[in-house]
Amino acid sequence: MRSTFKVLFFLKRDKQKANGTIPLFCRITLDKKEARFGMKMDINPAHWDVNAGKATGRAKEVPEINSLIDSTRSALYRIYRNMQERESNVTAEKIKNEFLGISETRHNLLELFQRHNEDVKKLIGIDKSKATYQKYEVTRSRLTDFIKERYNLSDISLKEINHLFITDFEVYLRTTCRCNPNTTAKFIQLFKRIIILAKNNGWIASDPFTNYKIHFAKVDRGYLTQEEIEAIMNKQFATKRLEQVRDIFVFSCFTGLAYIDAKNLRENNIRTSFDGGLWIMGKREKTGVNFNIPLLEVPKMILDKYKGSLPNNIVLPVLSNQKMNAYLKEIGDLCGIEKELTFHMSRHRIQPFDL
Repeated sequence: MRSTFKVLFFLKRDKQKANGTIPLFCRITLDKKEARFGMKMDINPAHWDVNAGKATGRAKEVPEINSLIDSTRSALYRIYRNMQERESNVTAEKIKNEFLGISETRHNLLELFQRHNEDVKKLIGIDKSKATYQKYEVTRSRLTDFIKERYNLSDISLKEINHLFITDFEVYLRTTCRCNPNTTAKFIQLFKRIIILAKNNGWIASDPFTNYKIHFAKVDRGYLTQEEIEAIMNKQFATKRLEQVRDIFVFSCFTGLAYIDAKNLRENNIRTSFDGGLWIMGKREKTGVNFNIPLLEVPKMILDKYKGSLPNNIVLPVLSNQKMNAYLKEIGDLCGIEKELTFHMSRHRIQPFDL
């Protein structure tokens, strides 16, 4: 529905002064809702044309009055147009307040999200991971695109976030972005943390997530049998890249290390422990929890295979997670494994290895 915006000037006759003059007022009307304010000017009612909404006659103050009216009207229309471009909820009261310089501190969603992400970035390697920072950045990017598409705005006030905004964002993620239910839930979860931050700082009065439930679907990630892992271990590959991906996958099968923890391994993580044997020692990227894993024969052979061939004391030639999973799918096909092979499956086995 198209907004109706009008500016009218009138004399407030119930405030007539002792000398007969009457204060000039301005009334802003937007979608049938009004806001008014005094122009700080008193006018002789004999010089006022009610129908035209301006002063008439030859009195010397008439041009001054009409000049004030014209400049005020132009300023109000300019404020209205600018406010339409940056806000989804424009009111007559907001226009009046901006004209009078009574502007409340405005806190916007994407602006707060950006500041939050900058803080997370500074904490990478301290108590935040790069992966966590990237997830927040992708969530902010999704919100930016949604706000632009849905509201045609570059940002939106935190006070305008409501239950409908959240559900619309959820639909946008599922349809436009084609996210699965759990990816959508994760985006919403990260978005909610920004809203909680705003609530804790007193920038919003109520939590728009109060009646919204984030649902995560239970996923069966599958598992590998010992026979399937042995088939992968014994397979001869025609390309070096597939062989490297296979080695890293098998390494994680025996150590239980997550993708990022295998990628982060350096030579100083391989240490001699109290029993005189070699152990893998480090700290999990995701949780910060220490791990101490005995280095068994198979993963030791894999480490020996790449020892001294990689820069910066790296011990394994780990590719990006996306590429690893793409190559693992090819490996699964070549090994006759019908399950969809992913790096995460290296940590899921139906039974322990016979060593």
